[in-house]
Amino acid sequence: MVFVPIFFIQQEAGQLYSDIAVAISTAILVSMIVAVTVIPSLGAHLDFRGNDNVTKQPRWMRACLWMVEQMTRNAPRRFAAVSAGIAGGLAIFIGLTPPAAYLPEGEEAKTFASMNAPASYNLATMDEIAQTLQRELEPHVGASPEAFTRGETDVPPIRTMGIQAEAQSLRIIAETIDPAHIEALMEALTTRFGAYPDMRAFAARGSIISSNDGGTRSITLDIAGNNLNELYTAANAIYQRAQQVFDNPRIQSRPSALELGQPLIEITPNWTRAAELGIDTDDLGTTIAVLTNGAYLDDFYLSDEKIDLYGYGPDGGDIDLDRLSTLPVHTPQGFSVPLNTLAEIRETVGTSTLRRVDGRRSVTLNIIPPRSVALEAGIERTQREIITYLRDNQDLPATLDVTITGAGNQLDATREALTDNALIALAIVYLLLVAIFAHWGYPLLILATIPLGAAGGIVGLWLMNTLGGWLPLIGIKAISQPFDMITMLGFLILMGTVVNNPILVVHQARANLRAGMSNVTEAVYNAVASRLRPIAMTTLTTLCGLSPLVFLPGEGTELYRGVGTIVLFGLLGTAFVTVTFLPALTVMVLNRQVKKTTA
Repeated sequence: MVFVPIFFIQQEAGQLYSDIAVAISTAILVSMIVAVTVIPSLGAHLDFRGNDNVTKQPRWMRACLWMVEQMTRNAPRRFAAVSAGIAGGLAIFIGLTPPAAYLPEGEEAKTFASMNAPASYNLATMDEIAQTLQRELEPHVGASPEAFTRGETDVPPIRTMGIQAEAQSLRIIAETIDPAHIEALMEALTTRFGAYPDMRAFAARGSIISSNDGGTRSITLDIAGNNLNELYTAANAIYQRAQQVFDNPRIQSRPSALELGQPLIEITPNWTRAAELGIDTDDLGTTIAVLTNGAYLDDFYLSDEKIDLYGYGPDGGDIDLDRLSTLPVHTPQGFSVPLNTLAEIRETVGTSTLRRVDGRRSVTLNIIPPRSVALEAGIERTQREIITYLRDNQDLPATLDVTITGAGNQLDATREALTDNALIALAIVYLLLVAIFAHWGYPLLILATIPLGAAGGIVGLWLMNTLGGWLPLIGIKAISQPFDMITMLGFLILMGTVVNNPILVVHQARANLRAGMSNVTEAVYNAVASRLRPIAMTTLTTLCGLSPLVFLPGEGTELYRGVGTIVLFGLLGTAFVTVTFLPALTVMVLNRQVKKTTA
């Protein structure tokens, strides 16, 4: 069962494979040690020896059988036990099921922090900012943690750092010495980025599973329309509203500058004149590109080396805008004409980058809510409190389409796939049980315990997150296990494991009736009594084998801890159901079957 999550992990994640291999090896080793040490000791103290004398049975067995007796004594109690089981399971699923997440983040102690500049900044300004930040951050590379611990600086010790500056952006990739300090470093960088006028800051942790832009937690909004002014105005409104809805979210926009303040030169061809001279669209565009900034023309291979060919005009891309209208354009007839005879040249302002999605002008916003907000809850709040709110207040025109993509779409698709797989697995389990019992009805008794076992897994996940949040009170790092897609695989695993104990009880109850027992309640009671020891031993060994996956700390444990939690507590829940809900339900069903047979 512990091998399932591996198929969801990228091949290059070598450290992740190593962590999972260590966890699996540890689980197997602990299971072997427990089997030859703990189980024999428990057997001596719990007295797993068979004894038909009720007074000589161990106390734990007498307690379980007393519970069975109380639940099956009469029809009202049986009905109450079954009703309580169903109602309790529904209450657990409705009240304790956490919002879904997509995949474990697999985060590293590394940040990718970007500074996005408006159109008024240029490369020289961004380079000056980069040098200023480098001088400020370099003393913290390899520094001692004392100053940060004492609160004298907000920058923790840095292991490695790199800075890259471009005309409209600046990026810092940095890694902390202590992985616990990465959030502090991200906050320090975004604070410094935001100190510059009109700058937008975005920082995300590195991940070995997804892209380094918060991919597994990113709520991606694609805003599409035809009017750039409307598009950018709406994108800025969503940006500001998201900052109000979420507490300190991290937001990245593409394009990075959501404004129409970039100086541009528009060249509108005179198609009639161009056609007279035999110049088409591609020829004119390539000519203008070559004469100004240069253009890619073709490539060829020299031995095994690929060589790109670029074309440049006489000035090698260093062109004066005043001379743009007189640039010579060579015609197929063999003579040259100035550019202004083929096109209208106009100075204007616009956007430096034009982004298209499915052929439409688009802006994409990546909203990463705080870590306390799961992806599913974040998507719901984004739809209700941002998109719907802005549409109701006329800040989001009806001419613009806003769609949620990225991890949100992948979450829905993966959840649908898991649901389909669960239904298929349920059908296979049912058909196998039909083959075992040679009956179409009795397997339904066993399948009825699966939802209650799954409810036990939900309770375990809730307990882990609740108790894990209290760990800092005793100086231990808090544990928060998201309800991600790999955790949900635990429910598929449960389908093949929680049915084992109910099979033993139902099969033995039927065998008791065939052996001559006329009282159904007595038959079920004796079935539980005779199977209680093997049920307890197999449950204990399985729980001990799963314990390392759930309780061993370490980096990367969030990748498989969820699966172990669901299965471990699901088995505990099934053990409880086996002595409460299942006996009551079995007596009710077998009573009706006996009455039909004797009628």
